Amino acid sequence: MDSETRDGPPRALLIAAVVVAVAAIIAVLVVAVLRQGTPEQLPVAIVSVPAPDADSAECRALADALPEQLGDYHRAPAADPAPAGATAWRATADGEAIILRCGLDRPVEFVVGSPLQVVDAVQWFRIADEERSTWYVVDRPIYVALTLPALSGPTPIQEISRVVAKSLPAKEIDPAPVS
Repeated sequence: MDSETRDGPPRALLIAAVVVAVAAIIAVLVVAVLRQGTPEQLPVAIVSVPAPDADSAECRALADALPEQLGDYHRAPAADPAPAGATAWRATADGEAIILRCGLDRPVEFVVGSPLQVVDAVQWFRIADEERSTWYVVDRPIYVALTLPALSGPTPIQEISRVVAKSLPAKEIDPAPVS
C-alpha cells in the first residue's frame, strides 16, 4: 500500500471543520451571555418613615450620584407610593432589597458613646437584628440610612461610603445626650 494514500478527508478539511465548530460554540455562548442581561426587577415596597430632609439639596445630590449597581445588587424600582429620598437595589428580581433612605431624623439609639465604624472616611452607626442591619451615616449634614439583608456582604456599604464621601461634606457628629 502506498504511504501517500490515506483513508478519510484531507487534513486541511478536518482543521477547517474544527475551527468552524469552535467558532459556532463561542458565538452561541456570547449570544447567551448578552441576552441574559439584568433580570426585570419587581417594584420594591419601601415603608415610609419620617424623613423631613428627604427633599433637601443634599439628598438630591446624593440621589444623583447613586450607582445603578451595588456589588451583585441592581437598582430596582420603588412601588408606589414611593417615599421621597428612598432608593432600592436587589440581587434577584424578587430577592430581599437593600434600601437607602436620605434625610432622616437622627436615630434615637445614636447617643454619646455609641460605637461607630468608619468606612472610606464616612462614620456609620449600626443597628442590627438577625435578618438585617441598618447603617446610619452620622457625620454629614443629613442622616442617611442603608438597610442591608443579613448576607449582603461589605460591598454595598463600601460603595455607598464612596458616594457619600464625594457627594456630602463631612461635619462633626451630633449624638444625643445619654438620658
